[in-house]
Amino acid sequence: MFDIDISQALRTLSVAAVPALLGIILHEVAHGWAALRCGDPTAKFLGRLTLNPLPHIDPAGLLVFGLTSLSGSFVFGWARPVPVNPRYFRKPARDLMLVALAGPLTNFLLATLCALLLWLTLTFLPAQDWRQNAACAFALQSMQAGVVINFGLGWLNLIPIPPLDGSKVVAYFLPMNASLRYLSLERYGFVILLLLLFTGALGMVLGPLVRGSSVGLLRLLGLM
Repeated sequence: MFDIDISQALRTLSVAAVPALLGIILHEVAHGWAALRCGDPTAKFLGRLTLNPLPHIDPAGLLVFGLTSLSGSFVFGWARPVPVNPRYFRKPARDLMLVALAGPLTNFLLATLCALLLWLTLTFLPAQDWRQNAACAFALQSMQAGVVINFGLGWLNLIPIPPLDGSKVVAYFLPMNASLRYLSLERYGFVILLLLLFTGALGMVLGPLVRGSSVGLLRLLGLM
C-alpha cells in the first residue's frame, strides 16, 4: 500500500511545475539555438525555437514527471528532443558536442537565475510581507525549487549514457569507430535510465551533485 498525502503531493507538483517546464523547454530551445549557430536550421524550420510548451511536450515524459513529483521521489521527466542534422555542421564532431552542452549549461544558468531572484526577493522584501502572503510564499518556494530542479536537469543530462547530452561530449574525445559504437547504445539508453531510476542508483549518483551545487550556490549568496 502506498501512503501518499494527496494534498501535499499536489502542492509539491504545483510548486515544481513552472520551474521544471521552463527548464525542460529552455533546455531543448538551447539545443536548437546552438545548432542554428553551428549552421543547422532544422529546429528553426520545424518551429522548435519557441517558448510555447506545446511543440516540446512529450506525453510520456510529462506523465513520468507528474508521477515522480507526486511520489516525492527523484523528479524525472523529458521533452521531445529537438531534431539536429549534423550534415549542416562545419565541424560535425565538435559542433555536435557544443549543441549537446548548450542544454545542460542553460539549466545551470537557470538555476543561478532562480537563486539570484530568491536572493533579491529576500533582500528587498521584508519577511513579514511574504510570510503572511500565500502568493509570495508560493513564489519563493518555486524559486527555490527552480534551483534544485535545474541543477538536477543539468547534471542528469550530463550523464554519459546515450542519448543523453553527456554521451555526445564523451564521443567527441573518442576515436571515430569507438565513438560510433558508443553512440549506437542509444537504443538501450532509455531502458538503462529507467533501471537506474527505479533501483535508486540514479539518485545515488545525482543526489550529491544536485545537493552540492544547490547548497553551494545558496551559501555563496548568503541564503543558507
